[in-house]
Amino acid sequence: MSMKTGDRPAGTPPISMQAPMQVVAYTASVPKAGTRALAVEAAVNLVYGSVPHAVMMATPADLDDFAYGFSLTEGIVESADEIRATRVEVGSDGLRLHVELAPGRLREHLARKRAISGRTGCGVCGIEDLSDLPRAEMRDAPDVRVALPAIARALQGLDAGQVLGAETRAVHAAAWARLDGSLVAVREDVGRHNALDKLIGALMRTGTDTAAGFLVITSRCSFEMVEKAARLGAAVIVAISAPTSLALERAKAHGITLCAIARSDTLTVFTGSERLIPGG
Repeated sequence: MSMKTGDRPAGTPPISMQAPMQVVAYTASVPKAGTRALAVEAAVNLVYGSVPHAVMMATPADLDDFAYGFSLTEGIVESADEIRATRVEVGSDGLRLHVELAPGRLREHLARKRAISGRTGCGVCGIEDLSDLPRAEMRDAPDVRVALPAIARALQGLDAGQVLGAETRAVHAAAWARLDGSLVAVREDVGRHNALDKLIGALMRTGTDTAAGFLVITSRCSFEMVEKAARLGAAVIVAISAPTSLALERAKAHGITLCAIARSDTLTVFTGSERLIPGG
């Protein structure tokens, strides 16, 4: 599996662009001209059957993975085999990501009739009632143990795997690590939810065993990130930034080990410390 953002169909917009700019020093009179790489942000309309479902602002890469992961975490499908095919259509106003569902699943989805827009911000824009807040089905988290040195190794690997991030300093990343800390896959996007959905989709498409590894994310860990991880079946989340109070509450409810503020030498464990094995 590729460890970097890519796999774009022909004609898809690039994932980065060079923009002219000037660097202005507070104490200098002459600005320094040059160019800087910017992450491309594009409107991606997910379409099921012929019915538009959501417009997401996303990085136009790994869109097949995005289709699978988004469909799972939104509760549109329960498994990869309920998606028959995906197709990207490039238009003047953005991209249309067509997702072909199995007939029975498509009927259930259309009957559900839910419209959302722009989930890269708070993650719940467009819902109509508090009861519609995303909540994954309660399940027993896998009984795994993760050694602290493996987490350190995964963090080091994540730094190297963020190709677009290194170029633009403007995207989030999500990675799946084996129990020894080696990375199975890294996905990047301007939206933290999208990066995680892309990673989940990549794992779905390859049939990766999520009972034997852990999740690493570069963004803050909000409640919907925990809910997506629960849908994936992840037992351990390692986040670079801090969690929110609701994220902690949901992690406890799902039996997920939540580690955050992860650095090269320390991390903060908020719940589920029994899964962590001290280093030698």
